[in-house]
Amino acid sequence: MSDPDLSDRRWLHDALARLEADRNRTGETHLLRFPLPRAWGVDLYLKDESVYPTGSLKHRLARSLMVYGLINGWIREGTTVVEASSGSTAVSEAYFAQLLGLPFVAVVPRGTSPTKLALIESYGGRCHMVEDASSVYAEAARLAGELGGHYLDQFTHAAAASEACEAPSVAEVIFGQMSLERFPVPRWIVVGMGTGGTSATIGRYVRRHRQPSSVLAVDPEGSAYYEAWCTGDVTVTTTGSRIEGIGRPRVEPSFTPGVVDRMLRVPDGASVAAMQCLKSVTGNAAGPSTGTNLWGAFHLISEMVRAGERGSVVTLICDRGDRYSESFYDDAWLAKQGIDPTPYSRAIDAFLAGAAPLGSLTDEPAAAVDR
Repeated sequence: MSDPDLSDRRWLHDALARLEADRNRTGETHLLRFPLPRAWGVDLYLKDESVYPTGSLKHRLARSLMVYGLINGWIREGTTVVEASSGSTAVSEAYFAQLLGLPFVAVVPRGTSPTKLALIESYGGRCHMVEDASSVYAEAARLAGELGGHYLDQFTHAAAASEACEAPSVAEVIFGQMSLERFPVPRWIVVGMGTGGTSATIGRYVRRHRQPSSVLAVDPEGSAYYEAWCTGDVTVTTTGSRIEGIGRPRVEPSFTPGVVDRMLRVPDGASVAAMQCLKSVTGNAAGPSTGTNLWGAFHLISEMVRAGERGSVVTLICDRGDRYSESFYDDAWLAKQGIDPTPYSRAIDAFLAGAAPLGSLTDEPAAAVDR
């Protein structure tokens, strides 16, 4: 007669081995240079997380959340895994659930991109729709309980899972990849605010290793993080963001305000304009959250050039642009949403041509706040 504990442990070891093999197989993502005039004395780098098999930086997070659930004993053979997600995290988690032979359910707001829903289902996942976006958390927890499953809960566990299970972390990899560059220690690292986990991981690494780098967190309009960071009130709630993948209607548990050195609120039009600029200049089509990051990087570089400061800035390409062909890359859709990137595109063009500092042409000159 077989020992059930031994059988469970064998399955656990096999599951962890599969995840480690996937990590070994997919390798590390590239660090790309964005072309800037060399005479400026500032270099911009983009860590391209979109090259992962599931097409976004959430691949890294989803693998960590799966490992975290396994080593804590929350996920066992046959466990149904459940997540609350607007798309990209659920796509990546569906991929890993399929790899481990586990059922997966994504609790998503109605109106989530049909492309993302199709991707979740292509990996064997099931999409459970809710009408009210703010109810995804409670519904995911309820559904996991009903099914006897495990709620991955990216918003609570993102930072802890990433730091416990990602070795090396994204921060360590960035510093390693920068080691042979003209300015090997970044002056700034720019991250978007989704779960808050990436800013926490990078901010803690910078402090733990006594690096002189600073962290700028960029937050799209409608999100709660910017106001919470400025006021210190983490109970603040808002309407939420239109930029998929980042911006939340509430402050998530993974957010660690003390490791963020500066915050910038980014208008949606600026996010789209920077996204379009990336494709025009480099040929890389990315999503709007990458545009939010890039606008923040441009803002910093403009300030550095004006101050005569030399150094490097690093940010992330978050996901592939093909997921947004019917939304953020569609002019008619943008017009319907009331998002106009035109003035921000002009500002970016003037900035990159050296004709004007970016900050003087934004409609929110006081939107960047330091501590």
